[in-house]
Amino acid sequence: MKTLRISEEHPPFDTLDFVLPRDLEAGEPPEARGLRRDEVRLMVSYRYDDRVVHSTFRNLPDFLDAGDVLVINTSGTMNAALPAEGVDGTPLELHLSTILPDGHRVIELRRPSAAGTQSFRYAVAGEKLRLPGGGSATLHEPYASGSRLWISTLDLPEPLDKYLDRYGSPIRYGYVRDGWPLDYYQTVYATAYGSAEMPSAGRAFTPEAITRLVANGVQVAPLILHTGVASLEDDEPPYEEHYRVPPETARLVNAAHAAGKRVVAVGTTVVRALETVTDEPGVTFPSEGWTDLVITPERGVMAVDALLTGLHEPRSTHLAMLEALAGRWHLEIAYEEALRGRYLWHEFGDLHLIL
Repeated sequence: MKTLRISEEHPPFDTLDFVLPRDLEAGEPPEARGLRRDEVRLMVSYRYDDRVVHSTFRNLPDFLDAGDVLVINTSGTMNAALPAEGVDGTPLELHLSTILPDGHRVIELRRPSAAGTQSFRYAVAGEKLRLPGGGSATLHEPYASGSRLWISTLDLPEPLDKYLDRYGSPIRYGYVRDGWPLDYYQTVYATAYGSAEMPSAGRAFTPEAITRLVANGVQVAPLILHTGVASLEDDEPPYEEHYRVPPETARLVNAAHAAGKRVVAVGTTVVRALETVTDEPGVTFPSEGWTDLVITPERGVMAVDALLTGLHEPRSTHLAMLEALAGRWHLEIAYEEALRGRYLWHEFGDLHLIL
């Protein structure tokens, strides 16, 4: 019996809908299951014939060719969750999200509960939340006319990075049973810290895996996209995020296409950044700024030929991006295989390589 169905109830994204069994939500890092980072499972799906191969991430170099360009997001994860109190003493958890071009910070408020945290929608404009160590957060207005995310100003007693090291913790959702140190939420190649949540498609990389790829002739090119909170609800579209695509990365992407090689994005964040700086003829330019680009099947993709990504929740906008690359039919086949093979979802789960 098919477990996938097309979602027709959540416009504007007609994305893949399916039932995700709770026991397929990875509740702990693979290290806690006795595995190395690079021993998570890897499902490889081929768009040209809809073939699906089951492997492990350690075998990733076997699926890439000399001359391919692997583009990684070197944004590091922050301790972006802070304890907070409302003016009436209500205990809250404040999640730092994306920083806006004018310097304001988008935040999400959540209420602690026995099942983790739940979205808190009772804040009001002008409210000042108490933060640890004498810090505060002032709410200005809802972000994007919603009721969950707020444009805010932080007033902290020390620089943000030091403050978060002292009082913050990684954002954690209910399916992750225990708290894990920030190291478990970092990729091995993180350079500039600014992501609210881990760009998790790159978590499985180890120095050895990267060395083997380079030895096989695969070129590795960095960019930065600082992620906001990923817990989009009510089919909210993705919001603006800061990115930087350096000149050398743009050059390598263009050279790969000119030579008939593949550009392989590590994660949907890389796709968003590259597509933001690629014109309609398919030429990629270096650039830095904020992107609010939403990638849909109607728009398509121009910069990316393949994608390494995690497994995404039903009806998510990430699935619209995957469909833009692979098509609905191929995506249905791949996700049926992932469910049948009991792959694990979320940031500590398994991976999917679309070729």
